[in-house]
Amino acid sequence: MSRKNKPKAAGSSDGEQAPAPVRLLDRIEGPADLHELSEQELAALAQEVRNYIIDTVGEIGGHFGANLGTCELAVALHSLLESPTDKIVWDVGHQAYPHKILTGRRERLGTIRQYGGLAPFCSIAESKHDIMGAGHASTSIGYAVGIKEGMRHVGAETEGKVVAVIGDGGMTGGVAFEAISQAGGLGTPLVVVLNDNGMSIAPNVGALSRYFNRVRLNPKLWHARAGVEGGLKSLPGGIGAAFERLGPHLKESIKAFWAPGLWWEELDWAYMGVIDGHDVRALREALREALAAERPVVVHIATVKGKGFAPAEEGGLEGMEKWHAAKPMSIVNGIPAGPAAATKAAGRTLKAAPPPPPQYTQVFGEALVSECERDERVVGITAAMNSGTGLSILQKAMPDRYFDVGIAEQQAILFAAGMSLQGAKPVAAIYSTFLQRAYDQIVHDVCLQRLNVVFAMDRAGLVGDDGPTHHGAFDIAYLRCLPNVVLMAPRDEAMLVHMLRTALTHDDGPIAMRYPRGEGTGAELPAQPREIPIGTGEILREGGAGGSAGRRVALIGYGTGVGKALAAAEELHGREIAVTVADARFAKPIDAGLMAQLAAEHDLLVTVEEGVLAGGFGSAVWETLNETGAAPRILRVGLPDRYVTHGKPALLHEEVGFTAERIAERVAAAISARRRTITGAGPAIVGA
Repeated sequence: MSRKNKPKAAGSSDGEQAPAPVRLLDRIEGPADLHELSEQELAALAQEVRNYIIDTVGEIGGHFGANLGTCELAVALHSLLESPTDKIVWDVGHQAYPHKILTGRRERLGTIRQYGGLAPFCSIAESKHDIMGAGHASTSIGYAVGIKEGMRHVGAETEGKVVAVIGDGGMTGGVAFEAISQAGGLGTPLVVVLNDNGMSIAPNVGALSRYFNRVRLNPKLWHARAGVEGGLKSLPGGIGAAFERLGPHLKESIKAFWAPGLWWEELDWAYMGVIDGHDVRALREALREALAAERPVVVHIATVKGKGFAPAEEGGLEGMEKWHAAKPMSIVNGIPAGPAAATKAAGRTLKAAPPPPPQYTQVFGEALVSECERDERVVGITAAMNSGTGLSILQKAMPDRYFDVGIAEQQAILFAAGMSLQGAKPVAAIYSTFLQRAYDQIVHDVCLQRLNVVFAMDRAGLVGDDGPTHHGAFDIAYLRCLPNVVLMAPRDEAMLVHMLRTALTHDDGPIAMRYPRGEGTGAELPAQPREIPIGTGEILREGGAGGSAGRRVALIGYGTGVGKALAAAEELHGREIAVTVADARFAKPIDAGLMAQLAAEHDLLVTVEEGVLAGGFGSAVWETLNETGAAPRILRVGLPDRYVTHGKPALLHEEVGFTAERIAERVAAAISARRRTITGAGPAIVGA
């Protein structure tokens, strides 16, 4: 609604019903508009933002609970700062929906996480107010230190303020502590807002708390504390010498009296807290003082994850976890929708088709419990993703065999390495994209030591709505180059069960297994898992002798690529092309014998993988055959050399050409080009 559209006064003479009052939110076109509002209006605006999120995200789905907790914070920050000259760095970004709403993207919030719509996290390409585009946790403080020191280094004409907002588990990540240590050492003038929404915290204790905050932030009083320490040591009559001998104990006692936030103070940060994160006035007062301090300051605020939505707000930890994200059509008129709405959102009727196959994550979790029951050495490890990886099943069934290290993937792998050294069989269940954060530990602490650690990589391939920060596109390439590691991928949920058994009976070093997000293929799960010989593939469909010379093709799939290969073979049926389909099962060691056989019997090999082509499975096939002197024509199908956007996987697969129809088209085109070359009709097409 335009700012010029003013409501008619109640009881107007024309007899028409007066329109609803204009919301404050409708007047906000950018963060500068908040500077004109009173604190009462700012508090009202925060509630309007919250209601807007409940209504919008409840209908279209998306990150939910954490955003409801940051409405007042976003309003307070933008009311005090001059974005984008001043920088607000939101950790992860799944708590930044209020920020998006206040920075000109309100009307597009209904497109968030949808193909062609707003990004699920902050995005530099989307808005000048998004300072960085990370979707992984614990990075905001490191960014903020670099941004502020960068301002000071290049001597920008307008040096802005820098605020990092971290929370929702982000403080469990080691990189956050590294940045805190650096900023304290440098004395970097920035503000960290610790958005604490995961535990019960004592509220602001009133005048005394405000007094301590003033003491910590007033430079004169801050230096006075040091003066007190020095003055006590200079007292005559041997008294000063006695204080000197007390040394560190004296300093800690004085600091504890002057500042409760001892841990932060020890790292040369000023600590403010705990501030009510849903009190706009208190937030603005604390932030205003912190921004003026010109030193590292942490403002510790208490917020409620899911604030304003009773099932999340009053549901304890279980409610907060359940409503971390909302499914489409899960909320109607501000309350959870009934099963009919959820069914409608899924595009089904109440008399819908039979239940879908189980999720890969569920199959893995249940299979891991079975393996723990079989072998007492097996344990499961997660990095704060118990339900996302299926380890919540193990947590409930066998809590003593379950370990959660927090958002600290490096520690997860080091912990697994230590357990392996003592003879345990650790399974580190971590999303493909998050495992990237532990790369040095994989290289140095597991592969180099040849330790028996199992990497269970969920969310391999294009995961959908969460976009490029969460796509599992690189694990084949970043793991295949490492010595001593075995790489495998199941074509369906039954093979996943067999491969987990294989991984846990493998005693010659680390083994990594990738599998996708979402439902399985409907394969019948085995009653008894079997071990698969390491480095062996299998032929699933024989091409036969139907193809004439130049028209024999072998499609070699890896993981989800097997299903695409089988479907592409059906697409090619009737085109006088003999199509063989093989499941490689292993990318390292690759089945060299099978690859050589397929190369000898076919005119074209087509590798199909849901990963980047550079250094991926297709490259492994080419390298293997090239080393034997047999270098056949190879067409590689996979993900492009770019970051793929967010959207439903089917749409993304269509965009990048990872569909049965597109694969069949490329195969047919390659065969036609080959025949033209043989007959002299034209040059051959060089395969991707």
